[in-house]
Amino acid sequence: MTSAALIVNRMLTPRRPISRGVTLGAGSILSSGILLTWCVATYGGLADPLFLPAPHRVIGAFWHSLMDGSLLRNTWASLLVINVGFLLSSLVAVPLGILMGSFRVVAAALEPIVNFTRYLPVTSMIPLLILWIGIGFEEKVAVIFIGTFFQQIVMISDVSARVPAELFNASYTLGATRWQVVTRMLLPATLPGVMDTLRVTMGWAWTYLVVAELVASSSGLGYMSMQAMRGLHAEYIFVGILVIGLLGLATDQIFKWIKIVCLPWAEQR
Repeated sequence: MTSAALIVNRMLTPRRPISRGVTLGAGSILSSGILLTWCVATYGGLADPLFLPAPHRVIGAFWHSLMDGSLLRNTWASLLVINVGFLLSSLVAVPLGILMGSFRVVAAALEPIVNFTRYLPVTSMIPLLILWIGIGFEEKVAVIFIGTFFQQIVMISDVSARVPAELFNASYTLGATRWQVVTRMLLPATLPGVMDTLRVTMGWAWTYLVVAELVASSSGLGYMSMQAMRGLHAEYIFVGILVIGLLGLATDQIFKWIKIVCLPWAEQR
C-alpha cells in the first residue's frame, strides 16, 4: 500500500489519530474554500454588495472601527458582560449539577423546576428582565445567567451520573469515607466532563449575549451590529460577526489548554 493510501486509510478510520500536517491542511483547505466562494460571489457580481460586502470592505470597516476606538470599546463591553454572567452561572451550576447527578434527593428536589425552566426561551424573558432590572449591565448579565445556568446544570448532572458504580464500590471497599469518595473520586472523575460542558455552554453564552445586546443595549458587539443594520452598513455587521467568532475560537482554545494543564488524567481529544 502506498503512503498516500495509508494516509487516506488513517483519515477514514474512526477515532484514528492524524498528523499535525493533515490537521492543518484540512482546516486550511476548508477555510480557503469559504473565502474563495465569498470572493467569487462579491467580486464576480453574483451578490448585491448592500447585503454581502466584499472582503476588502470588511477589512476597511474593521480598520476604521479599530482606529476610532469603537471596536475595542464595544468588544470590552461584551467581554465584561459575558465573563461575569458565565462565571456566576458556572459557580452555581457546577456544584449543583454534581450534587444533582450523584444524590437522588437533590435530583428529586431540583429536576422539576430545572426541566421546566430550561425549555423556556430566554428571549421571552427579556421584557420581564427589563421591567425588573432595567436596561444596562445587570440585565445582560441576567440574560446570560438564565440562558446558560439551566443547560449547564443538566449537562453536568449527566456527567456526574455517568461515573461508573464500580468506582464507588471500590472506594467504599478500600475504606474511604463518604467525604473522601466525593473529594478524591467523584470530583476527579467528573471534572473532565465539567470542563467540556463549560466549553460548550460558553458558545451558547455568546449567543445569548448578542440577543441581549440586540434588544436593549447601548454598547457591545451586538449593539454595534444593530447600529450597522439600521444604517445599511453590512460590512460592520460582518466585523462584529468575525470578532465574535475569533473571540469564541480563542475561548475554546483556552478551555482546551486548561483541561490539558489542570486535568492531565483526562482523555484529550
